[in-house]
Amino acid sequence: MRADRLVAILLMLQQRVQVTAAEVAVELEISERTARRDLDALGVAGLPVYSVQGRHGGWRLAGGGKTDLSGLSAPEMRALFLVAGASSPMTSSSATPELRAALRKLVRALPERWRAEAETAAQAVVIDPRGWDNRSPGRAAPQHLDAVQQAVIAGTQLRIGYIARDRTASERVVAPLGLAAKGASWYLIAETERGQRTFRVDRIESIEPTGVIVRRPADFDLADTWRAVADRVEELRTPVRARALVAPTVLPMVRGMLGGRIRIGHSHADGRVEVEIRGRHFWGIAGDVAGFGAGIEVLEPIEIRDHLARMGTELVKLYV
Repeated sequence: MRADRLVAILLMLQQRVQVTAAEVAVELEISERTARRDLDALGVAGLPVYSVQGRHGGWRLAGGGKTDLSGLSAPEMRALFLVAGASSPMTSSSATPELRAALRKLVRALPERWRAEAETAAQAVVIDPRGWDNRSPGRAAPQHLDAVQQAVIAGTQLRIGYIARDRTASERVVAPLGLAAKGASWYLIAETERGQRTFRVDRIESIEPTGVIVRRPADFDLADTWRAVADRVEELRTPVRARALVAPTVLPMVRGMLGGRIRIGHSHADGRVEVEIRGRHFWGIAGDVAGFGAGIEVLEPIEIRDHLARMGTELVKLYV
């Protein structure tokens, strides 16, 4: 049996006193048959695990010992689960089985008084490592990031002083729902009197807890919410669209360079793949694709084709 499953089952026994093979199977995402074999193997190996027969039977750990990670302070525990639980990229389904297993083990090994907070912290942040412009520049953490993280985990309402994109200052009362990191930028997703809004944490000038408890909606999914927010922002940041044909030999490089700004379409008879490319300006898209030479043919709009033709003429004059 795998060592990580052994530890996970032991921690389940320490927390619950008694478990069934069905419970272990659900928790560890294995078959019930495998769970039963693992439980039996623990006893055979000499560990104090024994089975209880009958209708309400199961497996127990002799002595009912408890594991207490008393070496962790509360702030250290919050930081650990904020980082470990943050899904990347933006969806809990992308978390590896090893990560999910590690979180289960850590939560069960925490002192009882910290478990609920740890589980909340593990779901409070989503990480989108790629910046808006396909890069993640270094940047200092926002001034009020720690306070915002604590409010999200504790579920407490905040009164914030906020500077909008147009530099307008305002005071808002917000109910924190979650945090998202996009590259080096942090965003707070929160409910307001005008509905759900997203705030850049580095634009928060002041912060004050109101003491009001926030109840996160049962159907709220942080990963899905952030994905929708990011898609809307990308649409606003890249209003220009270009339709092009890309040779299959360069398509992987094009996708790597353009990231989320390219949408793959169908293949043509000559093998080339039709794509849509988004950008801020006509000349910006022209610059993106020019380096691929004949590997990319822009079909429309005409402004980009004309700009590429001028670039080609200038390069020929310069180098030929």
